Amino acid sequence: MATPARQTPPAAMLILIVAQAFCALFFVSDVITDLTEVGGKPPLHLSIEAIAAATLVGAIFLEIRILRNLITRKARLEVSLKEASRAVFEVIEAHFDSWALSPAERDVAGFLVKGLSITEIAELRGNKEGTIKAHLNAIYRKSGTKNRAELMSAVIDTLIDADIDNDT
Repeated sequence: MATPARQTPPAAMLILIVAQAFCALFFVSDVITDLTEVGGKPPLHLSIEAIAAATLVGAIFLEIRILRNLITRKARLEVSLKEASRAVFEVIEAHFDSWALSPAERDVAGFLVKGLSITEIAELRGNKEGTIKAHLNAIYRKSGTKNRAELMSAVIDTLIDADIDNDT
C-alpha cells in the first residue's frame, strides 16, 4: 500500500514565509520610522536598510509564487500518477482476460505481478505453497510463458508498445 505524501516541505516553507513576513514588517516599519526622524537626505546605512527590506519583501512574493507552483505541480503529478496506475491496471486485467484466468489464478497472478514470493502469496491466500505453484503453472501455460520473468515481460512489453503507439 502506498504511503501518504509528507506535507512537511510546504508547511516548513510556509512557516519560513510567515517568519520572513514578520521580519519584513519590522524592517519596513523601522525604515519608515527612521526616515521620518531624519528628514532630508537619508544616511547610507538607512538606504542600505531600505534596500534590504525591499529585497526581503520581493523574496517573500517570489517564495509564495514558487510554493503555489509547487503545490499545483504536485496536484497535477498526483492526477497523472492515478491515471497511469489505472492504465497499468487495465493492461494487466486485459492480459488476465485474454489468458482466460480463473478468479483464483487472477488473484495469484496479481500478487505475482506485485512481486510477492510464492510463500507470501500462499500466506495471503491461506493456501499451501503447492496450491500456489499449481496456479502458477496454469497461469504460465495459459499465458504462453515459462516463468515470472517471461510473464512480467509480456505485460511490460504491452505497456511499452502502447506508450510507443501513443507517442507516434
